[in-house]
Amino acid sequence: MGETLEAKVRRLAANSEVLRAAASVRADGGLALALGGASLRPLYKPEVELLEALGNTARDWSRVRVADGFNPRRVRGCEFHGDVTLGRFTQYVPLADGVEVVAGLSNSTVIDSVIGHNALVRDVRLLANYVVGEGAVLVDCGRVTCSAGATFGNGLRVPVALEGGGREVDLFAELDVELAAGVARPGNAGGQLDGYRAAVADYRARAASDRGVIGTGAHVWSVPRLEDVYIGPAARIDGAAAIVRSTLLSSPDEPTVVESGSVVTDSLVQWGVRVTGQASVERSVLVESARVDRHGKVQNSVVGPNTEVAGGEVSSCLLGPFVGLHHESLLISTLWPGGRGNVGYGANVGSNHTSRAPDQEFWAGEGLFLGLGVNVKFPCDFSQAPYTVVACGTDLVPQKVTFPFSLVAPRQEAFPDLAPAYNQISPAWMLRENVYALRRCEAKFRARNRAKRSRFDFAVFRRDTVELMLAAARMLEDVPVVRPQYTDRHIPGLGKNVLTDGDRVRAVEAYRFFARYWALLGLLDRLQTTGSGALAEVEAGDDRVWAFQRRVLAEADLCDDVDSALDTLVGMADRVAREVERARQRDDARGVRIIPDYAEVHPHADEDPVVRAARAEAAAVRDAVRRLCVRSGPRAARVIDRPCAVS
Repeated sequence: MGETLEAKVRRLAANSEVLRAAASVRADGGLALALGGASLRPLYKPEVELLEALGNTARDWSRVRVADGFNPRRVRGCEFHGDVTLGRFTQYVPLADGVEVVAGLSNSTVIDSVIGHNALVRDVRLLANYVVGEGAVLVDCGRVTCSAGATFGNGLRVPVALEGGGREVDLFAELDVELAAGVARPGNAGGQLDGYRAAVADYRARAASDRGVIGTGAHVWSVPRLEDVYIGPAARIDGAAAIVRSTLLSSPDEPTVVESGSVVTDSLVQWGVRVTGQASVERSVLVESARVDRHGKVQNSVVGPNTEVAGGEVSSCLLGPFVGLHHESLLISTLWPGGRGNVGYGANVGSNHTSRAPDQEFWAGEGLFLGLGVNVKFPCDFSQAPYTVVACGTDLVPQKVTFPFSLVAPRQEAFPDLAPAYNQISPAWMLRENVYALRRCEAKFRARNRAKRSRFDFAVFRRDTVELMLAAARMLEDVPVVRPQYTDRHIPGLGKNVLTDGDRVRAVEAYRFFARYWALLGLLDRLQTTGSGALAEVEAGDDRVWAFQRRVLAEADLCDDVDSALDTLVGMADRVAREVERARQRDDARGVRIIPDYAEVHPHADEDPVVRAARAEAAAVRDAVRRLCVRSGPRAARVIDRPCAVS
């Protein structure tokens, strides 16, 4: 049995830097966190006199303690209230590029706080109830305060993936997309929600602290309001408008950045995230290496690793990795855990609630591409149609589509007796006409991945996508009556779209071709790693992916002769490489017809890295097959055992 939702929360909590810091602050007020094991002492009378001569005041100097090695000359123009502890200030710290100043405090009001060794606190109008880590920089800020029992945004329950409620997720700092998706789909959780919520409630209780934290080496510049915030090590906060009741996880290798007038409220921001350009994040989780930029808005959402929201608005959504919203667009109540898609300028997903209540939603499939000006009306489900393109200007009425790699576009032909709302669908269009884009996706996401904790399989063709392809092929093959065109009355899963018979036939061939190609690549890998003698030894429970690939090969009559199957693979690899190049060449041909100097400024298809990679893969397949044939001697009939059924 897999890990339960509750168990995963508790496993993540066991390694939480936030909970460790909160426990340390509760134990000693933050002394160990900021000062380590340094010996502390009260101020000597000459030190008090010197501090006052340097413009410092305190209501009660006896409540100010310092570490051994403290130099009072490093503190000027400050006002101290309550229990304040100061570390040693002996080093220079960077103030700006190429500019270093000596650590210490100046022109600031400090209340009930601990200032770590070699920190810099300058021109802070109010610093109350904070632990400032070693080497941290806090400059030109307004109110930096923490209230009793602050939980830094942990434990909030927000309406993720459904604006009207029903898919609420309790947030905590280390939440990831997989866990959030399990909670947002209660039917899949198998009664685990109570355990999950209890674990997050426990996390929230353990995160409670009377003092906020600014971690080791963090830089906080020109922030008017910083309230009830945990800031991790090496974070960079520069010119943010406000950060309130939030957690910013960070590390020297993955510094989190919030800057340029941005606002973060009641949110959990993970390692390597950037919130810039007057962006707004509210009641949300930004998973590692996400981006919100250029006035982007995110609220009541979980935004996955490497996903970028720039200029658009995301409200009550669960977005997986590598989703791109780089222009003005709108996503509301969207469940998209697979991610890897794109939302074009002017796309409106959910702008048209039923007018009764905001209780409808959109389920998006992995790799979905929503073109310019697309309108998605709720409810809508494309979760079983990964890597589908919805063309520019398409209006999607409520529907469910289950055909992967499709193109959905406004009708280009006249179909009598068909409602105007119906669009036209071309199943497997991406496989037939634009396999270049699929290969580019694999390379693009691999190159753009900045996440270090999340793990991705960048391959488009995997067991889950191939299963959807084969299910779609069977659905298209099993039509009881062949007719010129089909709708969802004839073939379930077409949604509110019309399908021509020519596209039906071509889709079946494309689905089966790429399913077999993927299975044959599995055969090649198996032969290279285990040898042909091990092929018959695999049972269904031993290697489930290979067992499924064997079943695909058996259904295609490719189990009778390994050498023949490998010959087929070589031909398929060459065909795929040609199709990748052909798709790219269409751009060249169209471009030179329209733009006079197109060929001078656009690389030719021969120079395209995706085309070259496809050629290299075909050559690698050919060479691997040749080596296997040489190693096995004379061509013998190596038979793959027919597999049993695999679930």
